[in-house]
Amino acid sequence: MRLALFDDHRLGVVAAGPEGDTVVDVTAALPWPHDSDPLTAGWWRALCRDFAEVRSALVEAAAAGPVLRVADVTLRAPVLAPTKVVAAASNYAAHVAEMHGVQERTLGRVEAWMMEFDIFLKAPSSIVGPGAEIVLPPAVVAADQEVHHESELVAVIGTGGRDIPEESAMDHVLGFTAGMDITVRSPADRSRRKSYDTFSPLGPWIVTTDELGDGSGLDILLTCGGEVRQSVNTTDLLVSVPRIVAYASSIMTLQPGDVLFTGAPPGVGPIAPGEKLEMSIGRIGSMTVTVA
Repeated sequence: MRLALFDDHRLGVVAAGPEGDTVVDVTAALPWPHDSDPLTAGWWRALCRDFAEVRSALVEAAAAGPVLRVADVTLRAPVLAPTKVVAAASNYAAHVAEMHGVQERTLGRVEAWMMEFDIFLKAPSSIVGPGAEIVLPPAVVAADQEVHHESELVAVIGTGGRDIPEESAMDHVLGFTAGMDITVRSPADRSRRKSYDTFSPLGPWIVTTDELGDGSGLDILLTCGGEVRQSVNTTDLLVSVPRIVAYASSIMTLQPGDVLFTGAPPGVGPIAPGEKLEMSIGRIGSMTVTVA
């Protein structure tokens, strides 16, 4: 199932049609009151937690409701107020290799510890949706520091939990979306460099795990003005999604609705004002953002 948040943070089920993608508003089928305020929308976290119980009602509502064209609605980021955004670092071998050159150029040295897989946190306030602007911070621009794009497969936590076994990790994941982990290249801490407002575009919607499994075998593509910047398959992940979930949950409790970036593929590079970035993930969808 494809789950979208649109307009006034309504819940929609998306389907592909001969004349483009469509969406049906299924908000009324939810067993909880709908709260349009994203900061207090507990219904969203309840949906992530209890999706298995409400799925059939959403399917029925999607079959009976009025069909809208996705092009006629405003898609929002497909998550609401996660308690945290967890991100994996150094999870593609080719990206680790390219970072030696990137760090030599931007830092004047290579930080060996940053070449090892691990996780870090990003601010939830950095999340924006499809069609948004990535705003380069004035102080970063004034300091002539590079800001890079990183296109990633992103998991959205369902039931969550602590110390989740790898073999059952996908039972705790709602589904996947596409995301960009926008990054300042500087000596600062990862969380600081990646947490500016607008630095976590997500979209266009979530595709649930009953369709995508564990997220392996998906093509990721990022283009800018028709130029391919990043192209990879998630088969190349060094640490699989189930292992990332298990590892992260051994450190912190994963709450329903939390967001998990799975790692940057090779091909990262600077972005500049006026550029338009289009990202797609096979079997999920695509989104476009601009740089300001």
